[in-house]
Amino acid sequence: MKIVIIGGVAAGPKVAAKSRRLLPDAQIDIYTSDTHVSYSACGLPYYIEGDFEDYQKLIVRTVEDFEKSDINIHLMHEALYIDITSKTVLIRDLRTNKLTNVLYDKLVLATGSFPLKTGFEDCKQKNFFTLKTLEDGIAIKNKMKECSHITLIGGGYINIELAEAFIKNEKKVTIIERTNNILTNFDDEISTFIKDYMLEASNGLLKIITDDSVKEFIGTDNIVGVLTEKGYGFETELVILSIGAKPTIKLATDAGITIGESGAIKVNERMETNIKDIYACGDCTEKKHNISGLPTWIPLGSTANKEGRIAAINLCGGNITFDGIFGAAVTRYMDLNISKTGLSEKQAKNLGFETIAVTVTKKDKAGYMPEVKNITLKLIADKKTNKIIGAQAIGCGEANKKIDSITIGMKNNITVRELLDVDLTYSPPFASSVDIIHTAARILQSKINKQ
Repeated sequence: MKIVIIGGVAAGPKVAAKSRRLLPDAQIDIYTSDTHVSYSACGLPYYIEGDFEDYQKLIVRTVEDFEKSDINIHLMHEALYIDITSKTVLIRDLRTNKLTNVLYDKLVLATGSFPLKTGFEDCKQKNFFTLKTLEDGIAIKNKMKECSHITLIGGGYINIELAEAFIKNEKKVTIIERTNNILTNFDDEISTFIKDYMLEASNGLLKIITDDSVKEFIGTDNIVGVLTEKGYGFETELVILSIGAKPTIKLATDAGITIGESGAIKVNERMETNIKDIYACGDCTEKKHNISGLPTWIPLGSTANKEGRIAAINLCGGNITFDGIFGAAVTRYMDLNISKTGLSEKQAKNLGFETIAVTVTKKDKAGYMPEVKNITLKLIADKKTNKIIGAQAIGCGEANKKIDSITIGMKNNITVRELLDVDLTYSPPFASSVDIIHTAARILQSKINKQ
């Protein structure tokens, strides 16, 4: 069998490695337009920050590692077109421009996503960046060393992480977000708490501008200043754009592969597309949201690895399914853990849920223990069923562990009343005797009882 994989960051290498274990005699080829394969793009902000100096630590498996497993890696090779009749992919070597038709028995699209540049398509200045590849990370880290002020456009996860990276390197940072708050996938009161913490924890080095956008960059070769729509102007030496991403689907679209409602490749629970012998996985595919039941697009490295494994098992003759996602995610800013799962209250209401919610702040361990910190937890339930449909947690303790527990509960359709009975660990150095999850559930149950 000849297995051809397009894309080499997370899902694609997972397909290759698992397929090799299942089919020792198969021919396996990965084609990627990137200059590296199998690396952790999620670790780039921490490389830029200086948590480690060698970017090669981000590489999970080298080309040589794959070759030892008889997996062929083709770097700097772009897939141009899929001919589903002849079962070939037209590939261009980006170094020589040579075109080759590559035959496949099974084809896997793991083409990932790309950063949005809406409104900034014409920005060609040398100090204007997006963060996607290892080369981007290396270039930004090198440029940072020369700068005193950095501008981040967009208030999502990546720029929160980059703001930390730059401020820990004693750079001044301005974040510009066009909506009225940062991290808009959280509810407003949680986002506001995060923003206030960021400003307080940044020693005066951070400025956050919301409800505004870039009107003009000053400078031709390099950006030297920024002017916003509301008339705010300032000097800067480095600009990074992170306003979202889109799934890379052109190859699929041109081949007649169905694109789903979310704008990503539509696959079934076996990671199969509508075209026989073509699979797709990772950030280029849409997923079923387990709370709304609707197709959604939430690109996460953890999900990409799960999907890559499932695609490999099925294309190799197995039968395993992917059950969907809750969108569980975590990041940090300095000492603040920021985590969520399921739907936010505003997302739930927009989808027609009638919600009931509670927000609780509590110590993360026994109050007499050293280094005790606060955790704030928002718990959201559906009024009709009393099932938990979402949660958000922030705090200097391990807030994400609360989200992990709640996600497992949601996987089993847990109700508020059932959450009260969940057995959670307790010892003074680790938790309070009445866990914040139980406190939130008890208050939420009281609200339900009063309805």
